[in-house]
Amino acid sequence: MNALILGASGLVGGNCLQHFKQQGWNCLGTHFGFETSETSFYNTLDPNDSNNVDIEGFNPDIIVHCGALTWVDYCEDHVEESYEKTVQSTINAVSIAKKFNAKFVYLSTDYVFDGAKGFYTETDDVNPLGVYAKHKLAAEQHIANNLTDYLICRITNVYGDEIRGKNFIARLSENMLKREPMELILPVDQYATPVNAADVARAIYQLSIAQGSGIYHLASTDYLNRVQLAERVYSYFGHEQVSIKAVNTAQLNQPAKRPLIGGMSAVKFNAEFPDFRWANVDDYLSVLKKRTSK
Repeated sequence: MNALILGASGLVGGNCLQHFKQQGWNCLGTHFGFETSETSFYNTLDPNDSNNVDIEGFNPDIIVHCGALTWVDYCEDHVEESYEKTVQSTINAVSIAKKFNAKFVYLSTDYVFDGAKGFYTETDDVNPLGVYAKHKLAAEQHIANNLTDYLICRITNVYGDEIRGKNFIARLSENMLKREPMELILPVDQYATPVNAADVARAIYQLSIAQGSGIYHLASTDYLNRVQLAERVYSYFGHEQVSIKAVNTAQLNQPAKRPLIGGMSAVKFNAEFPDFRWANVDDYLSVLKKRTSK
């Protein structure tokens, strides 16, 4: 299986690259902004960029598109850039899938929902609140309207091992390990279902070899608000100079609206793959603590 992973220098893409290789797939991982030793340059905004890696020579059987502009507040004031990096990049990637008759996998988000009820299933009505969310949904719709063999995998609050350590849990753990003063002001009313990127990669692999198609929600067993998530990290790496202050989202005055009661149900996936076991936040933090204690 030839797997093209667009955005393989990021959290989910990097984990997909590692897991697929471990399963014996032939992988080509690409980067656009952040380069790694295991990725090649590919400009998803310009398929004709002379610096692009030779995708035609690779001849992909499956394309996993992980790239997007995920800074939701930034997107509110940079609508055109958000469209280009989330929607246009997807349009271009879909064109590649059609050219090679490749299966297409897209990473989406619970932000396509409005956060009125949470624990969303694949059949719930979408209602995006902000620019980022609307563009993610537009990308989903383009895929569904132009391809038949596709997977849209919605995830949220992804954490895990990545080169840059940008995700909330990794960044918070690293900062606490420095034992410097920290004051965390976090929303107590934003709920989600954190999921390990390694599990996302495993789930995509399982769906792909089972020839699954359509929309799937990928989520573990944790259902936490932002304060609870920080407190979970604190229980492993906290110290006396760390303080956590709980506020309501409205007090933060964030430019982009958040789906407050977010998160997703993985009931559909779990029913199809009953032997699949999701890790939880404690699983990851306990391993991380052992690793950093050496």
